[in-house]
Amino acid sequence: MKVPNILRLVYRNILVNVDPGSMMILVGLPGLYLIFFGYGFQALGSGGTGGASYLAYLTPGIMAFQSVMAGTTGGSMLWADRRWGMLSQLLMGPYTRLQYLLGIMLTSLLFGLVGALVMLGIAIALLSVVPVGLGPLAVMLGTITLGSIFFGALMLLLSALVKSNTAYNSIQIMLIFVVNFASTVFYPLSRGLPLPLQVLFRINPLTYIADAVRGAYLGNFTATDGLQLVVLAVETVVALFLATRAYLRSDVSFE
Repeated sequence: MKVPNILRLVYRNILVNVDPGSMMILVGLPGLYLIFFGYGFQALGSGGTGGASYLAYLTPGIMAFQSVMAGTTGGSMLWADRRWGMLSQLLMGPYTRLQYLLGIMLTSLLFGLVGALVMLGIAIALLSVVPVGLGPLAVMLGTITLGSIFFGALMLLLSALVKSNTAYNSIQIMLIFVVNFASTVFYPLSRGLPLPLQVLFRINPLTYIADAVRGAYLGNFTATDGLQLVVLAVETVVALFLATRAYLRSDVSFE
C-alpha cells in the first residue's frame, strides 16, 4: 500500500523536529513555565482567579500557548528548507508545493495537540486530579487546533517574506514574546493596565485561544468565548490565505 505524499512529508517533518534541542523548546519550556510559574505565582495569592488555584488557572493558558510554539515549527522548517535547498530537492521528487505546505501545516497541528496533551498530563500529575471530561476536552483540543493553524499560517507568512536568518529569528522571538505576555495565558485582563496594553490584550488571538480553553477547562465556557472563536476562525482563514499566497509566490531556494 502506497503511503500518501502528505503523510510521508509529515513523517519527515516529525523526524526533523524530534531532536532533544527542539523538544526542549517545544515541550520543555512550556512545561517549565507550568511548573515554576504555577507554584511560584500561586505563593503570591489567588492571582486574580477568584480564589481558584493558580496552577489550575495557568494550565489551560500554557495549553493554549502550545499553539504558538507549534506554529513556529512550520515557519522555521520552511525557512530552513529554502535556505539549505531542501525544498527545491523535495519539489524535484514526487511532491508538489501544495503538498509540502499541507505537510507543514499538519505537522504544526500535530505538535500543537500533542504539546497541549503533554501539558495537561503534567497538570494532572501536579494537581492529582483529572480536571476535565470528554466534552470540555474536545472543546479545548478543537480550539488548539484552530490556534495551531492560525499561528502556523502566521509563521509561514513570516518565513515566506523574510530572507535573512537574523531578521527571521529576531522577528519570531519578538512576536512570541509579545503574543505570549500580552495575553491571558499567565494572568487575566485587568482594567488597571494602560489602555494600549488593554487593546493589545483584546486583539491578541492568543487571548481568544486561552480564554476558550480556560472556559472549557474550568467549566465556565461563555458566549463571549464562542464569539472569540468565531473571530479567530475568520482570522485563521485570512492568515492561511495570505500565507499560501506568499508561499506560492516565493522562491524555492535562496541560492
